Amino acid sequence: MVTEPNNWGRFGPEDQRGTLNLLTGERVLAALAAAVTGQVLCLSMPVRRGGPRLRGRPEPQHFMSIDGADFAAGTRPVGAGLRMADDALIVSAHGTTTHMDALCHMWEGDHLYNGHPASQVHSYGARRCGIEQAGGVVARGVLFDVPRHLGLEHLPPGFRVSGDLLEEIAPVGAGEVAVIRTGWPLVWDRSPEEYWSGQPGLAASAGRWLAERDVAVVAADNAAIGGLNPRQLSDESLADDLHLILLHRHGIHLIELLWLEELSATGRSDFVFVAAPLRLQGGTASPLNPLAIL
Repeated sequence: MVTEPNNWGRFGPEDQRGTLNLLTGERVLAALAAAVTGQVLCLSMPVRRGGPRLRGRPEPQHFMSIDGADFAAGTRPVGAGLRMADDALIVSAHGTTTHMDALCHMWEGDHLYNGHPASQVHSYGARRCGIEQAGGVVARGVLFDVPRHLGLEHLPPGFRVSGDLLEEIAPVGAGEVAVIRTGWPLVWDRSPEEYWSGQPGLAASAGRWLAERDVAVVAADNAAIGGLNPRQLSDESLADDLHLILLHRHGIHLIELLWLEELSATGRSDFVFVAAPLRLQGGTASPLNPLAIL
């Protein structure tokens, strides 16, 4: 049972969307004013084998069910000279690809966000708070470029971003998307072993600071929003775990493993943030291709 201030019951006893309810038509229209040049940047990492991921997590699997070599080997064309290629793609979102966590992804005790029974999460999916409940996200995005603010290429692995530091960088308000850059994905190409040596991320104070400001979504370029130790685990207690503070207690969806280098290079701190998770029935997450419209 949650004990700190939370959003349980705030949007009604049956709510499964959390602070995404704050994205009213009025707020969406206001957010569109953040677009000035019309430039569109992709904020996702490529879905591929060999990309940044947590140690021990399965890589995305991408195969062709039929390809050019099949026709070269004698496969009959579909029609008169017509040939084709089909993809077979298997993606494990958590820890391997840019994705949005559903509110059923993590909980404490016997209840999901808003008091929904955790027994409703089955081996074939979640009957409460699945990712299909999220819908599309169109909001004002606010970039907290922490390394740039501190004059660093990327944060060191043991660095934890406090609420006070976020407050130094930028204001953020209700129904907005807080986008946190640590620069940690840059480490992967230099050394996967260094990437796995730990990860910088938000401190519990930053999670509570963002929750107090009623953000709709928290997104980051690291793998877990909070920091990780070399065992790929959080050092925080359950009371201070970032997923429990944000997902479980406040109903704030999380987006992880963003690519923010091009956005950082523009120097822009606000933009239109657009994302549409797949309607994966009962899913604990969805692969995502977020966009920043400048």
